[in-house]
This record gives sequence, C-alpha cells and structure tokens, in this order.
Amino acid sequence: MRKLIPLLFFVTSHVLAEPCSQWVYLTFDTGNMSVAEDVANTLRKHQIKASFFLANEKTKRGDFSLDSSWKDYWSQLKKDGHAFGNHTFHHTYFQKDLSRDRVLAKSQFGPSAGKSVELNTQGLCQELQLVNDRFLSLTGSKLDPIWRAPGGKVSQEYIEMGHTCGYTHIGWSAAGFLGDELPSEKYSNAYLLDKALKGIRSGDVLMAHLGIWSRKDPWAPAVLEPLIVGLKKKGFCFATIPTAKQNPRFSRIIQ
Repeated sequence: MRKLIPLLFFVTSHVLAEPCSQWVYLTFDTGNMSVAEDVANTLRKHQIKASFFLANEKTKRGDFSLDSSWKDYWSQLKKDGHAFGNHTFHHTYFQKDLSRDRVLAKSQFGPSAGKSVELNTQGLCQELQLVNDRFLSLTGSKLDPIWRAPGGKVSQEYIEMGHTCGYTHIGWSAAGFLGDELPSEKYSNAYLLDKALKGIRSGDVLMAHLGIWSRKDPWAPAVLEPLIVGLKKKGFCFATIPTAKQNPRFSRIIQ
C-alpha cells in the first residue's frame, strides 16, 4: 500500500461560497489514458471539478499523453474548470536520498527509462518544466503550482527540491486510495466502491488514474459515477486542490 505523504492545503474563497460542510478532493494521475474520456464525461455529467496530475506517459492508443493528439482533450478539461498539476515529464520515480539536493531516481519513459540516475534540484526543475511547457503549448495555460511524485514516493528532501522548483507536493489520504491499480481478480470494482463509500471522510484527497495497464476490469467506468453519486448522497461536495487566495481557516494536514 502507498506511503502517506504529509500534506497541507487550503480551501479557496470560491469554494467557500457554496453551501456545503463536507468536502473531498478528487484527483487523477495520467496513467495509460484508456478511461480518460469516461472520466471526463462523468465529471462533466455530474458537474464535478477535479485535479489532474500530468506526465508524458505511453497511452493505450500508442501515443503519449502530452502529444499534440491529446490537445483537444486537455483543452476541454481546462475549459471545464479543472485544476492541473505536475507528475514529472518522464514519470520519474524517487528511489532514495543521496545527500542534500541530490537523490536517486528512475524514469519510466524517456532517454534514461529504467535506469537509476542521480537527480539534483536543477534536474528535477527541468523535468517539471517540461510538463508545464507542454501543457502551455496544448492549452495556452500554465499548470497550477502543485505536483505529485509518481507512486507518491518522496522524502522530505525531495519535497523541498520540488518547493525550490515552485511546486507544492500533493499526496492523498489513506481512504482516498481508490484502488484502481490493484488487480481486479482480488479487488473487484464492487469491493473498491463499497470500501471508498464507507471510509472517505471530509477533507480527504482521493486518487485514481486515467487508465492502468495491469487492471483487467477497468475501475472508472464501473466505479467513478456511483462513487460520486454515493458521496453526494452522504452530503459531500467536490473541490479542486486550491492554489490561490489560500485561507488558513480551512487548512487540513494529512499525516
């Protein structure tokens, strides 16, 4: 199971205007994009705002998630009012600290794919900047100053390196791990839905993907809509990870 990351965030003023006392923060990492359209259409149908963390990952249709072929998809999501964070361009996993301002990392894609390499702050900033540049090219907008390390794997040093690059790291809550990357033979969609509806509490950050290679029975088409409907029935509202006009009265720390 994923290691939980210390997380501090605030609810923005436009969120506070809505009459709701329980909030959750739905987030998606890119993944293989196989259910990307399902996710977008479901969010649009239920008028839900989510936060997307982008990496340039290989997709089910053979291209990459930040190729120009995905321009219309990202542009429409931007118009829909979602938030967009950084997930490292080459989907680069933190492995361990080496020293101050220096870690060992392994990228899933790109020229160093599959190799453990040393990464300093300048290298991390370049990796993050590549995502921002592509998003700007595709949508005409910059990313929000938030990021999520692949796998949620970080250290305090790595988090600080991201801060130096201008990004705040966003993890997820224990109950917010929606399980879409778990094997469907062992964790059915019905089980994952029931677990989420029973466990999610106000202030939780929820995490899923826009497609996972290993799961045979895709999560999103079966679980996302009933999860949204079920949480709404329990009195929850949805908000994006806020980045502007932060209000400390609504801070929450995920341990």
